[in-house]
Parts: sequence; C-alpha cells; structure tokens
Amino acid sequence: MTASTVPADVAPELPAGANKRVSVGWAVRDSLAITQRNLITLTRLPQLLVFATIQPIVFVLMFRYVFGGAITIPGVPYVDYLMPGIFAQTVVFGAVSTAVGLSEDLHKGLIERFRSLPMARSAVLVGRTTADLVRDFFVILLMSAVGFAVGWRVHTNFLSYCAAVVLMLLFGWSLTWIFAMIGLKSRNAEAAQAASFPPLAIFTFASSAFVPVATMPGWLQPFARNQPVSVVVDAVRALTIGGPTLHHVLASLAWSFGIVIVCAPFAVRMYRRAT
Repeated sequence: MTASTVPADVAPELPAGANKRVSVGWAVRDSLAITQRNLITLTRLPQLLVFATIQPIVFVLMFRYVFGGAITIPGVPYVDYLMPGIFAQTVVFGAVSTAVGLSEDLHKGLIERFRSLPMARSAVLVGRTTADLVRDFFVILLMSAVGFAVGWRVHTNFLSYCAAVVLMLLFGWSLTWIFAMIGLKSRNAEAAQAASFPPLAIFTFASSAFVPVATMPGWLQPFARNQPVSVVVDAVRALTIGGPTLHHVLASLAWSFGIVIVCAPFAVRMYRRAT
C-alpha cells in the first residue's frame, strides 16, 4: 500500500502521520479552482461589474471631455497623455477589491472552511490575486477600446502597446499583494475599503497620471516623480507615445517585482496567522 501525498501547507486537521510533501501540481490546481470561484463571483455581483467596468469608462469620458480642455501638454494631445494614467488608475482602484474580498471571506468564515479542506493554503491568496489579474486584463482591453473611440492613438507599434499592457498588468498584480495585507488586517469589508482609500488616493492623484509633475508644488515633485504609479505611467507613455523607453521600463519592472518580493511573503504570513 502506498501513502497518499498532500500539500505541505494544508490545514492542521489532516490525520496524524499524513505525508506533508509539497505537491506543486496540487497547489496549482487548488489556485486555479479559487481563481475560478472568484471570477464567477465577479460575474454574479452586478455592483462588482459596475465598479470594474462602468466606473473606468466614466473616468475616461470625464477627463477627456470635462477636464481635458483645461489641461495642455506641449507636443502631445491630452488624450494620448491621459490614457496611460487611466490604465494606472484602473488597476490601482481594482486592487481594492482584493482587500475587500479577502476581508469578507475571512470574517464570514469562508477561509476557515478552506482550511478544513485538504488544499494548499497558498491557493487562497494566489487564486485571489490571479482572478484580479484576469479582471485587470479585460478591463484594460475595454479601456483601450474606449480610448480609441475618444481619440487615443498609439504612436509606436502594436508590440509596444502589448508591452505596455504587460507592464500595467504586472504592476496591478503587485498591488494586489499590498491590498491583500490590508484586507487581512481589517475588521470587515467596509473597514478594508476605508483603509484602502488613503494610499489609493495619494499614489493615484499625487502622480503623473493626469497632469505633468512639473505643474505641482516644488515640495511635492520629488515624491510625485519617483513613486511607483508615476514610474509605471511614464513607462507606458514611453511605449505608446515614443521617446526614451529602456530606463522607464526597467524602473517600472524594478518597482513591480520589488513590491511582490517584499509584500507577498508578509501577506502569506499574515494569512496563516489570520483567524
């Protein structure tokens, strides 16, 4: 008789003496199952669909037709300057759903139910962040279509546009690990949303997303120029408008991977200790 194998990070309710050897394939299957569950939840809750799709469209139209006439960017149509900032705003705002969803699952007891099953504990966080990555992909494609409809144009080529999308998706995925920590520390979904707003607002609006950094007060410019949202937006602009690209892309990759390397282990540790 051969002993059955289970993942190393399964719930403690497993029978004593069970083999704790890690099964990567099992963990991947569990993560995909949680990803599917979260995507189904997204499609069945209209308010989530509105937040993920309608709200970004409203921001595109508002900045394009309401604020755009008051903002002049030398040598660049404002809509071409705007769309990379809209992409960044979309993934930053979307990452809040990671905090809200995890907090809701935690305090409704769903995560405890997952822990009672012979499944990889890492699957809950990986599944959540992967589902948010899939959502970001479709929302960015939708925003691109809306942008083209209101006059946005890519001045480089299709491959550069694809690289810009990949950079933005990687950045959005890295942010989900930050907001996962917020969700795991919050008392409920409402508290998670409230706790997410201050960093969301600061990093989105004190950046180059919508206006040039040079127009900001001098004391704010160093932060606005070097914070991650500005770095990623500048990289996407370089890829879609043109100009020096390599430095911006490398800086964007450094921020995204750095956030994951620092925050993912903390998020996993917090998840294991969460009750």
